[in-house]
Amino acid sequence: MALCGDVGASSLPSELIVHIFSFLPASDRLRASAACSRWRDCLFYPALWPELRLGLRVSPAERPRLEFLMRKCGSFVRELRVEFAAENDTIGGSSTTAALESGVTPPTPLSCCCEPSTGEAAGEQEIVGSETDAQHSSRWLDVLRTYLDLVLCVLSSIRTNRNLQKLSLFGDISILQQNGTITDAYLNKVDPGGKKIRQIQLLFEEILGNSRQLKWLSCGFMLEIVTPTSLSSLSNPVANTIEHLSLIDNHTPANTTLVTAVELERFVNLRSLALDFCDFTAEMARVLANSNHVPLHRLSLLVHNTSLKIKTLEKMPEDEDWKALTRNSGNLRVYMMAFDVKSDDMLRILKPSIPLERIHFDSYITCVSGAVVDLISRQYDTFLTHFILMNDVNDMSGFPDLSDNRNEDPLVLLAWRCMRLSLLAVHGYTVWAHNLIAIARLRGPDLKMLEVTEESIDFDQSELADQDVDPVHNLIEQVSIGLARPWRAVMDIELLSVFTEPARHFYREMQNFSKGI
Repeated sequence: MALCGDVGASSLPSELIVHIFSFLPASDRLRASAACSRWRDCLFYPALWPELRLGLRVSPAERPRLEFLMRKCGSFVRELRVEFAAENDTIGGSSTTAALESGVTPPTPLSCCCEPSTGEAAGEQEIVGSETDAQHSSRWLDVLRTYLDLVLCVLSSIRTNRNLQKLSLFGDISILQQNGTITDAYLNKVDPGGKKIRQIQLLFEEILGNSRQLKWLSCGFMLEIVTPTSLSSLSNPVANTIEHLSLIDNHTPANTTLVTAVELERFVNLRSLALDFCDFTAEMARVLANSNHVPLHRLSLLVHNTSLKIKTLEKMPEDEDWKALTRNSGNLRVYMMAFDVKSDDMLRILKPSIPLERIHFDSYITCVSGAVVDLISRQYDTFLTHFILMNDVNDMSGFPDLSDNRNEDPLVLLAWRCMRLSLLAVHGYTVWAHNLIAIARLRGPDLKMLEVTEESIDFDQSELADQDVDPVHNLIEQVSIGLARPWRAVMDIELLSVFTEPARHFYREMQNFSKGI
């Protein structure tokens, strides 16, 4: 492989090879590294890997690759983003490779072993998905053991990394399941005595204690990796420079929070925060409203029925607290996801002064009422841009209808009142065809995304009775005209993560929501 005369590629200095590699995407760098051992050594030069984004299938096959990569890059990488997940058919032996380059689409989330959400006796029985046979349970035990091993591998590799500026970990292990959360008895089968989990917690605290440049810390649904004492490991200088903090894990015991108002006082430069709603108290709002803190720009809150059962809403911010917070943070915008939350609770939570920009309802048991949608459209008409309504019902023939009055549909009123609405997604609620056409005409091209599943759309009898007009074709045509672009209903719900992977969608959207600050 001659370059000119007798000068070959082997004569190039390592610095030049590294510079050439810097122009290649991650996948091409990996292929180039197979040319020879010298190129392979140059591949893992720190300047080439300032950021790692990994989508890991929870499988023993991932561990050798993960150990190799983290051994090479873990000590110097500046930005690390890891998503742990397992495909729904992982137990059956499907294969997925680790993802390395940016823009990758990681695997789907890991279903987990759940306990029933009602009754004391229910805690005695572990339920794995919808099956209870011993063989299935044993396989999920292996999956969770592998998950803990992979988490240990990642954290062990970055324990001494003092250059780390951004750490983002996502697990989707113990939350957003329709029947409850992983039981302590089940965890004890996976990790007898909690030794591995405690080791993971200590490693996480060691990473925080060794950090010197950390500005972005995000940990979502990671199965008790964060404890109420984790943040105390951060030195005051590092806590003072943190700009984004996300700690979401509703597998914490009742009456405990991952961050307190007193701890939050150290984070004076915090511009973005994501917490379980039950952990965001009035006292926290007052701390963030203090003039000693820089204005908060983004606040993401997860309202989960499991948290509401074991915690209380008595300490939540009242409207006066929200007013004080928005006075100090004039550009504050709030992103809220409500999972299986009763409408009565939502009516208590939705204070008029919340600058709510995005809201995502996802339900398996409860349904959102038209009164909640109407309240949102009245109170947040100047802020709301994203509205997602998801109901994963089993009976496809009985979708709830939000409209008590067919002449005043709440979704149409939402589109009429909320002038900044740019995304509307609906599944599992009845959307009448004529109302869908009205929404498209009201918002027009400004409605960048209108995602409605085919099974959610219904037609009036008068539309079906007209033999001269195909109602489906007419709907597609009229909505397309209203939006000034081609439109079709969502035919396959599995194609949209907003409907099928609510935890992952919320976590990614929360990250993107916070990046613009």
